[in-house]
Amino acid sequence: MPPARPHTGSHDLPVPAALDAFMATGWEPSPLPADARVPGHALLPERRHRLSARFPGERLVIPAGTLKVRSNDTDHRFRPHSTYAWLTGLTGEEQPDHVLTLEPSGSDGHEPVLHIRPRSPRNTSDFYRDRRYGEFWVGRRPDLDETAALTGLRCAHLDELPKLLTGPQPPTRLLAGVDLRLDGLLPERSHTPSGDAELDAVLAELRLRKDPWEVGQLQRAVDHTTAGFEDVARALPDALRHPRGERRIEGVFNLRARTEGNGTGYETIAAAGAHACVLHWIRNDGPLPPSQLLLLDAGVETDTLYTADITRTLPLSGRFSPAQRDVYELVLAAQEAAIAVLRPGARFRDFHREAMRVIAEGLHAWGILPVAPEEALADDSGLYRRYTLCSSGHMLGIDVHDCARARAETYLDGVLEEGHVLTVEPGLYLQPDDETLPPALRGMGVRIEDDLVITADGARLLSGGLPRAADDVEEWMARFLDDRRPTG
Repeated sequence: MPPARPHTGSHDLPVPAALDAFMATGWEPSPLPADARVPGHALLPERRHRLSARFPGERLVIPAGTLKVRSNDTDHRFRPHSTYAWLTGLTGEEQPDHVLTLEPSGSDGHEPVLHIRPRSPRNTSDFYRDRRYGEFWVGRRPDLDETAALTGLRCAHLDELPKLLTGPQPPTRLLAGVDLRLDGLLPERSHTPSGDAELDAVLAELRLRKDPWEVGQLQRAVDHTTAGFEDVARALPDALRHPRGERRIEGVFNLRARTEGNGTGYETIAAAGAHACVLHWIRNDGPLPPSQLLLLDAGVETDTLYTADITRTLPLSGRFSPAQRDVYELVLAAQEAAIAVLRPGARFRDFHREAMRVIAEGLHAWGILPVAPEEALADDSGLYRRYTLCSSGHMLGIDVHDCARARAETYLDGVLEEGHVLTVEPGLYLQPDDETLPPALRGMGVRIEDDLVITADGARLLSGGLPRAADDVEEWMARFLDDRRPTG
């Protein structure tokens, strides 16, 4: 393993022996509630059983991940790897360096074992001196017995893991690239890059279909996100006056995300004017010109790590100009056409193709496309993509771009099934310097994104609490804007 970063800070005060002895005495027990369980506790054994059945006789190693340094001796806020969270139910910031192994156990398949760093004991100085892991610095962790009760898993001390992974090994698959110490610790002969990649793909594919509990978590994330968008609308009058209005919008939404959930599921995009033509604009350092549009792409992540992903494009004046309305309604027509084809048995790519057909026909009707829609849509052309570069949606779940490691035949080239949750998000991104566009359309970016779950006979809109039609958007905004807003 590479050398660990020191856990103490350069400005730590020396600890006299008298203080150290005093700190080791006089602490009363503070156990967790005996009935505490991780959310979704009853669903976890079946998930692990499905994984076990795919790799009989092999050891599977699933790390939570490690802390990442942000600046000198401060770390980024920790979020466990999504697969680790999905298999254990452990989603908190106290999980860095922990590892789940599935040990082959003959006819029983696998025995899952959690290797954890238990809470800092009071008979050593770690609990008050270790700035990275000590309880006085970063908060309490469960001990081994408490973690076993929370998860229903056998637990072992993290220090035992190196011994387990050295010497003769059973065939082993590792979720590689998550914990570099494990990547270097496992002997190369025990696992192969191709085997590790297959484990990564299978884990993603097992997560493609969401059970009702997961759909409920996603609906909760969507509902909190809807409230966050309403917070933004209320804050617009003040944000319009601020030279960094985009950051005011980001902060307002992120406040909702942190108070209702774990935070945002991804960096909030608050893009006004031509910034909306940058697909992943997260600098959010610009003003909010009242005559322009605001593209807000944001999602609350629940404490169980399921995230929403919603985009609305709002006229900052409260009303669309004629040109803005034309662009908005074309994107909305593309989205509605895409949603109409969602059902079990449809190809995953069908909804994108349908959205792009509507976009290409609209661009041609405006005189922008230099060729007929059919030619622009052909695989050897794609000229319409100058104005709408990216795909029109993706799977959604415990990651915002969920199950991205799944093989193409099960995802991108696969078919939709009941329980799939996905986004539909066509857009037009009309660059400010694009001479193929009339001046009135340049510098305008519009995306409309909603979250849907595939049902037995179609799809259900999870994010219907936010308006989509242009008239409805204007009416919704009017509830929040007042006479304090600037004019432009």
